[in-house]
Amino acid sequence: MKFSVERDILADAVAWASRAVPHRPPVPVLAGVLIEADTAGVVTLSSFDYEVSARGEFPADVETAGSVLVSGRLLREIANALPHKLVKFDLEGTKVSVTCGASRFSLATMPVDQYPALPVMPETSGTIDGAELLAAAQQVQAAASRDETLPILTGVRMEIEGERISLLATDRYRLALRELTWKPGSPDISAIALVRAKTLADTAKSLGSGEVQLALSSGQGVDLIGFSAGGLVTTSLLMDGEYPQVRRLFPDSSTITAVVSTAELIEATKRVSLVAERNAAVRLVFSEGELVLDAGHTDDAQASEAIEATVEGGEITVAFNPSFLLDGLSALDAPYVRMGFTQDTKPVDFVGLDKPDGTPKSEFRYLLVPIRIAG
Repeated sequence: MKFSVERDILADAVAWASRAVPHRPPVPVLAGVLIEADTAGVVTLSSFDYEVSARGEFPADVETAGSVLVSGRLLREIANALPHKLVKFDLEGTKVSVTCGASRFSLATMPVDQYPALPVMPETSGTIDGAELLAAAQQVQAAASRDETLPILTGVRMEIEGERISLLATDRYRLALRELTWKPGSPDISAIALVRAKTLADTAKSLGSGEVQLALSSGQGVDLIGFSAGGLVTTSLLMDGEYPQVRRLFPDSSTITAVVSTAELIEATKRVSLVAERNAAVRLVFSEGELVLDAGHTDDAQASEAIEATVEGGEITVAFNPSFLLDGLSALDAPYVRMGFTQDTKPVDFVGLDKPDGTPKSEFRYLLVPIRIAG
């Protein structure tokens, strides 16, 4: 195998392909990136960890076709460190020579025949705007659990009905719902997929803002989701298990509502929570025309701050985990937030508004469970 390519093209392809290289591979060959060069002048880089696969291809000046398996970590570090010049790859026996300007590296190879076969990309189900997919994935990722003892909650439930996709994520203390549109190959498509939240967010970020092809495949014992754009392809096994029926938790109406400037509430929460002990709550007291935040109910430190609020339906006091509150407010991406209350111990419904008396931006909703206040 022998080919040459520009450094920046190589670095981008290596960065994409190495994303599926596991940090602690169960078998040595999974630490590698598979490099395949063909006589048509295309080089493909691939990685696989038995759950997620990544493939990236780029045009190159191929002198000799072939395939080789080298350390993904080393290849990524070398590609990033090379000068911005032409890079030459040459397989010499059991070593791969990487030359760029005055820099030369020699990498040991691993047995290609021991590398597992990569999953086949399912047939395309439709296309979606990459920027919208990224925004949606980041919004719901904040609510997904990071507790691996409950693996089902580390995923995002993707519900597809025709031209509508709904993304749902929860860690039992908060719930995020984002709805978006796409262009399905079949107008009557209906499917449900449970995707790892980190995989979805990382993939959307890497694919960029162009058109992204989405592919779903369900077969006996194997359920895959695939994404592709601009020569970059990734597949992921879908998670097994029954995701809780969380959509019904969103209230149909609220007895008390409060509208506040999102930026003001974020800044006030950050300041007040400075005196809150670890995992301690920030209390929010809503009354006519005003929201008062306070924290730090000890002799060491206390803080309070009042901001303007439009409150309808009566007064109410709730307490939140400040980190969870900030996650939801940041994800709203709206100048104003409307909070809907049913009881002081029931989940609070957060929706974004473009203006104080505007229509709620229903494409994203955030539900947060209050912390019980002693006494």
